[in-house]
Amino acid sequence: MELNWSTFLLEILNFLVLLWILKRFLYRPVLDTIAKRRAGIEQTLANAQTIRTGAEAMQSQYETRLNQWNEEREAARLTLRQEIAEERERQLAALEDELEREREKARVLDGKLRADALRKYQEASLELGARFVARLLSELSGPDLEIRLFDLALGQLDSLPEARLNAIRLACEETPEQAEVATAYPLDAKHQQRLAEKLGRLLGMPVTCRFVEDSQLLAGLCITLGPWIFHANLQEELKSFAAAAHEPN
Repeated sequence: MELNWSTFLLEILNFLVLLWILKRFLYRPVLDTIAKRRAGIEQTLANAQTIRTGAEAMQSQYETRLNQWNEEREAARLTLRQEIAEERERQLAALEDELEREREKARVLDGKLRADALRKYQEASLELGARFVARLLSELSGPDLEIRLFDLALGQLDSLPEARLNAIRLACEETPEQAEVATAYPLDAKHQQRLAEKLGRLLGMPVTCRFVEDSQLLAGLCITLGPWIFHANLQEELKSFAAAAHEPN
């Protein structure tokens, strides 16, 4: 087989032309396309990495913020619990104060009720005692007791203070009146004279006495001279005894 150099050279030339054509119109565009595709992929990967980095940063920020929010929520919960506890303590203290005031009011009211009940009991006892004493004295009263009370009255007249006697003297000098002497039983002339002389010596002036009988006195006497009234009788003593039942303690 003979080698045809002209044909071989033409084949080589054709091959080179083919290579140039492939490189010119096929290989270079493919390389450009691949380069563009690679650049796009790299850009996409870079964008993805950027997005991932941003996402990780956002996730870290979110987790940090979530932790802060949890801490703030726990702190707020503790603060709320403390405030609730303090408010409960305050309310309990206020309630205890109110209960103590109510208990004090109850104690005061109970004491007042007890005092009122005791006072009413004492009044009733004194009134009952006064009625008993009045009935007893009315049965015991008589001329003998009258004389004893008369002597007692003379002794009380001697013990009158000087200021009271001066006031009586002044009143008698301005409006001279006779003394009215009321007794439960009639006095004899001797006792009437003793009483008139006693009044005259005390006042330093003659005293005229008008004697009257008043059975309500039970026993004793009552002297009225101007504005001055002197009691020495059982009726007045019983009134004072009954009035003591109504006096506040």
